[in-house]
Amino acid sequence: MTVVTRFAPSPTGFLHIGGARTALFNWLYARHCGGKYLLRIEDTDRKRSTEEAIDAILDGLDWLGLSADEEPVFQSQRQDRHAEIAAQLLESGNAYRCYCTPEELTEMREKARAEGRTVLYDGRWRDRDPSEAPPGADPVIRLKAPRDGETVIEDAIQGEVRVSNSELDDIVLLRADGTPTYMLSVVVDDHDMGITHVIRGDDHLTNAFRQINIYRAIGWDYPVFAHMPLTHGADGAKLSKRHGALGVDAYRDMGYLPEALLNYLMRLGWSHGDDEIFPLEKAIEWFDIKDVNRGAARMDFDKMNAVNAHYLRDCDERRLVELIRPKIEKALEKTIDEITVERLVAAIPGLKPRAKTLNELSDNALFYAKPRPLVPDEKAAKLLTGDALEHLGKLKAALAGIDDWSDETVEGCVKSFAEAEALKLGQIAQPLRAALCGTTVSPGIFEVAHVLGAEETLGRIDDVLQRKEAV
Repeated sequence: MTVVTRFAPSPTGFLHIGGARTALFNWLYARHCGGKYLLRIEDTDRKRSTEEAIDAILDGLDWLGLSADEEPVFQSQRQDRHAEIAAQLLESGNAYRCYCTPEELTEMREKARAEGRTVLYDGRWRDRDPSEAPPGADPVIRLKAPRDGETVIEDAIQGEVRVSNSELDDIVLLRADGTPTYMLSVVVDDHDMGITHVIRGDDHLTNAFRQINIYRAIGWDYPVFAHMPLTHGADGAKLSKRHGALGVDAYRDMGYLPEALLNYLMRLGWSHGDDEIFPLEKAIEWFDIKDVNRGAARMDFDKMNAVNAHYLRDCDERRLVELIRPKIEKALEKTIDEITVERLVAAIPGLKPRAKTLNELSDNALFYAKPRPLVPDEKAAKLLTGDALEHLGKLKAALAGIDDWSDETVEGCVKSFAEAEALKLGQIAQPLRAALCGTTVSPGIFEVAHVLGAEETLGRIDDVLQRKEAV
């Protein structure tokens, strides 16, 4: 048997982080088994489904590298097929027309609540002759579900789960306007797409019992079900926006690498020994749906940041520059030239150990790309006064005499200058940092001077000196 999994989001909003995890587990299991991973857009709710949401889902999956193996199936385009199966169930006697009025259904619900019972349809049209229907009434089509015994699911994650059939009512398959319900559409689509394993959140577990009864009524084999616990916030509460229940696009905007986010999501409810960081190739080799935990996973942003920092450190310098370039250009409100790009490439090895996200990396790299003259921030400006400027003027002359510009030669020159002027190293290194960076925080100042190069370094010092003269 070829394993076929699917991810089936509703396009009523962004690709939720929990949805991305569901897609990932489906993708991993299909890859682990040498099977196929498919995508179905469940867009039957036409009022809430939007093209923007569909685009956001496809874009998010593509960014994560979880694009499906085939073109996506759109559920809304298959309504005729869903209605065809409802008609077959009617013909076989496994479904019936229900002519209950809205008032009758309301009365049914209120009576059940008053008696403390679960609200279930009471089956009043289950065996009645349609000739008794009120004139002009448009019926729904309901499944004739079993009333005795139990429905049992051998869930690949939850284990054996049972429910009494007395708790499962005759669900609606086709609405009065002829449109199919979610329950029917999912079963028909999963069957027609050849889905062998339905891997989804455990909030769908109650749906699975009803869906199995539809499979049995049609005479189809049903897939293996695997219901994984939902992701919770760090406090154990249901994941919400305050916990980080954002769209995948928001995590991209916050500066996370896709491979880091995937690695983090893999570890939410699944593990391989004590391994924390591992490539997709290893995850594919190790992953089995039966190893997913039954307990709810908890979001941990500190751990997510640590994972992202690891991937940043291992990332190619040029790729990182291409990723932060749009952020830098947005901050500068200008396009940076290739000289600046090369400067950033040279600077990245010293910057990436200090950053956890691309946004932090971009912020830390910004001073390398800023055009001259730099405008120092408040703290830096306080260092660029009085004796410090006089010392910088003398240091500039000494630096201009360096023949072989490097970290080591700049460091040697500055230390020799400080010794000759009877200065502590910090008395000249800190004003030099303020002049070259416009701030008091940066990588090692000798590294900064090396990356900037002799011409830019001397030019930035000169800008500070000229500003003094202009005052």
